[in-house]
Amino acid sequence: MKKTLIANLLLCVVLLAWGATDIMPPAARQARLAEIAKVADAGPFHPNWDSLAKYQVPDWYQDAKFGVFIHWGVYSVPAFGSEWYPREMYLPGQVRTHHTNTFGAVDQFGYKDFIPQFKAEKFDPQVWANLFRDAGVKYVVPVAEHHDGFAMYDTDYSDWSAAKLGPKRDVIGDLAKAMRGDGITFGLSNHRAEHWWFYEGGRKVPSDVQDEKYRDFYGPAQSRAASEKGVTPPDKDFCEDWLLRACEQVDKFQPEIVWFDWWIAQPAMQPYVKQFAAYYYNRAAQWGKGVAINYKRIAGANSFPDTAGVLDIERGKLADVRKNFWQTDTSISKTSWGYVEKQEFKSPKSLINDLADIVSKNGCLLLNIGPRADGSIPEEEQKILLAMGAWLKVNGESIYDTRPWTKFGEGPTHVEDGTTKNDAETRQQEFGPEDFRFTTKGSNLFAIGMAWPTNSRSVTIKSLGSDTTDVKVKSARLLGHAGALRFQQAKDGLHVTLPDSAARDSAYVLEFTTTEQLTAQSR
Repeated sequence: MKKTLIANLLLCVVLLAWGATDIMPPAARQARLAEIAKVADAGPFHPNWDSLAKYQVPDWYQDAKFGVFIHWGVYSVPAFGSEWYPREMYLPGQVRTHHTNTFGAVDQFGYKDFIPQFKAEKFDPQVWANLFRDAGVKYVVPVAEHHDGFAMYDTDYSDWSAAKLGPKRDVIGDLAKAMRGDGITFGLSNHRAEHWWFYEGGRKVPSDVQDEKYRDFYGPAQSRAASEKGVTPPDKDFCEDWLLRACEQVDKFQPEIVWFDWWIAQPAMQPYVKQFAAYYYNRAAQWGKGVAINYKRIAGANSFPDTAGVLDIERGKLADVRKNFWQTDTSISKTSWGYVEKQEFKSPKSLINDLADIVSKNGCLLLNIGPRADGSIPEEEQKILLAMGAWLKVNGESIYDTRPWTKFGEGPTHVEDGTTKNDAETRQQEFGPEDFRFTTKGSNLFAIGMAWPTNSRSVTIKSLGSDTTDVKVKSARLLGHAGALRFQQAKDGLHVTLPDSAARDSAYVLEFTTTEQLTAQSR
């Protein structure tokens, strides 16, 4: 008992040293807010939707098609449930039970107590960059700060960061340098808005969330339900702090993408969201960079007009081509975004089909991984990424730098509009040999066969029948196979004979040269 008491006292001393809440003086914060307002008002963009709606998606983004999302933080230490562990450990349920049985009650071992175990001793950003390059990844979006409030970079607004605690290094800064050094475009994600209510469970039971020494870490911890009903909306101090941190990320890392989660759509946050967007787009104009803001669409509220940023659909896809460029973010795993010990992974085949389907509809795929607390990427995730890279090495012509055709594809397998909210991803049917997805590049048309035919060497693409389209096919080839293919463009479709020796386990790509410049549907 005496040893336990001494250990707890020593821990309190350490935690008190962490407890600084506002390391930037109020006067300096107000001066910084004034500077942000000045930049936001300076143009070419201004903090109103009419102005921001004139934004144009940069070509690099529409060309890239394939990116990697990285959920890595303190939540990788308990490695249980999901990256929402820090919220759920304070709420009744399976995660609380696991936490109590494994680490102790939440008033004895809080989420902050995982931070010393988040050491990242195997983290090598160059190793990550090499993996992503070999996987065919064109852009990377690591989490700069998740809902848990632990910044993965050296922030001027809190001591609760990876630069000062845990790894004691500027993770985002290190990643930015390594990725750009390998020619990979760098973005980041910001989940700070949800911090308003993330730790609400800690207010309802004895816990360290109620200790004012840690308020800067655990935040207001308000009721999510009451906040979303407008009873306890984010206050001015919180919104200003959100704006300061978001603009800080812009200036420190000059990201080409800033990804936001759904809660920026809250009415109380909208003035600050518009100010941030104008600030970011105006800074990008000064840098001479093409940038993008990713936003979610939620029922009853949109955080952005459709043309003011790039729509992001979580764990879902679209049923048809979208005029405006868009993005799917999904995880390489079926459950958690962050690392957990018991994980179920998707197959490379299914992810390649997802990529083809999304790109054919004027979108791009942001595929998430979850590194371990030590900074290593799980071996199964590496295998999946490298398998996708091997496919892209052969078939990347049909993905990178392409634009959609007048129709996205054909075949019996239906893809529904949906997100994680309606569980659309889990209901997706497996594609078959009659399913094709189309992309274009100049006068070339690519037909991505979603599954190799099993009973015949011949495939028929109905959309290219002479009664269906005016496009005239001049030649045909199978990517990754030497020599031209035999084909016949008949009334009922384009009949193509595939080589016996070229059977594929994943999607395959037919490239057709045509007699005309194919129209791109792209913004």
